[in-house]
Amino acid sequence: MLVAWLVAVLLTLLNGSALADVRIKDISSIREARSNQLIGYGLVAGLKGTGDSLRSAPFTDQSMTSMLERMGVNVRGLGARTRNIAAVMVTAELPPFAVPGNRIDITITSLGDASSLAGGTLIMTPLQAADGNVYAVGQGSVSVSGFEAKGQNEVLTHGVPTAGRIAGGAIVERASPSPSPSPNVLHLELKNPDFSTAVAILDAVNAYTQHRYGTRLAQDNGPASVAIDLPKRVSPSRFISEIGKLEVRPDSPARIIIDERTGTIVISRNVKVSRVAVTHGNLTVRVTETPSVSQPAPFSKGETVVTSETTVKAGQDQGNFAVLDGVDLQTLVTGLNRMGLKPPGIIAILQAIKTAGALQAELVVQ
Repeated sequence: MLVAWLVAVLLTLLNGSALADVRIKDISSIREARSNQLIGYGLVAGLKGTGDSLRSAPFTDQSMTSMLERMGVNVRGLGARTRNIAAVMVTAELPPFAVPGNRIDITITSLGDASSLAGGTLIMTPLQAADGNVYAVGQGSVSVSGFEAKGQNEVLTHGVPTAGRIAGGAIVERASPSPSPSPNVLHLELKNPDFSTAVAILDAVNAYTQHRYGTRLAQDNGPASVAIDLPKRVSPSRFISEIGKLEVRPDSPARIIIDERTGTIVISRNVKVSRVAVTHGNLTVRVTETPSVSQPAPFSKGETVVTSETTVKAGQDQGNFAVLDGVDLQTLVTGLNRMGLKPPGIIAILQAIKTAGALQAELVVQ
C-alpha cells in the first residue's frame, strides 16, 4: 500500500507540476559566488579507551608529542600508551560571502585504528583551502551517530562510529575567496545544463531588463551559463535579487535512471516508447536438500552414514503479451504496472525495449 501510494504521489507531482515555472535562483547559481573546500589535520581527545593505539598509529604519537611540546610539556622518550586520543581529518565547506566570525559545520573522520570517536573533543584545528591559507579554525565536542558494542564472541556495530560532525564547530577567520571576474558582468551557471533552459533564462532576463531598464542585458553563453551585464546605478545585490525571482520553464532530456543494486527506477517526464508488445515470464528454480540416514543390514559390517536427497523443481509463470505505447509518462507507468512486475522485471523489460529501438530516451544504468 505504501509503495502504491508513493507511486501515485510521484505521478501526481510529475503530471501536475512538472510543467510549472520555477525561479531562476532555484535552477542556477552565480559563478562569482562559489563555495570552497577546507581541510585540516587534528586530534580528538577524551575518548574512553577507543582511540588510536600509539604503536600502530605512530603519526598520532608524533602529533600528540608536538602539541604538548608547544604547550611546554616534554614527553619525548616516555613511551606513552594512552588510547584516549585519535588522529582525524577535518573537512568543511566554506560558503560564499563568509566573513570572519561566521560559524560553519565540520566533519571529522578517523585516520588511525580508533574504534569510536564518541565522547571525544576536537582540539583546535586550522582548516586550509587549496591555496594554502587558513580560512577557519575548528574545535568542539564530536557528535557521533554510530556505536560499537563488543562482547567475548560477538560485535554489534550500528552506523559509523569512526566519523562524526560538529554543528557550527568552526569559526571563519578569513573572508571567503572569490574569483576575479569582470566587475560589470554576472554569470548564471545552470545546475543542469540544457540549451532549452538556457534560452528560456536568456529570454526571461532580456524581457525583464528591457521593460525595467530599457535594454537587453543577457547574452548567450552556451548551454551551461548565461552572461548578464550589470546595469548602471543599481546595486548588484538588488539586481541579483530581481533576476533570481524571475520564473522560467526548465526543460530536461528524456532519461531513465536504473540502479540495479537497490531496484530503483526513475523515469523523466519526456520519455516516450514507440508502440511495442512485451511479455515477461518469471522462471523459478527451487533446490531442496533432505538429509537421510543410511542404515546397514543387521550383522553386516557396514557403517551408518548420513546422506542427502536432492529435489529440483522448476516452474515458470505464464506471461501474457502487453502493449506499451508511451504517449506520456502516465501511459508508460500504467502499462508497466498492469503487467504486475517487480523492479527487476521492469529493469529487464526497459533494457530489452531499448535494445529493440522502441525506447526514445537515454538509458542510464548505475
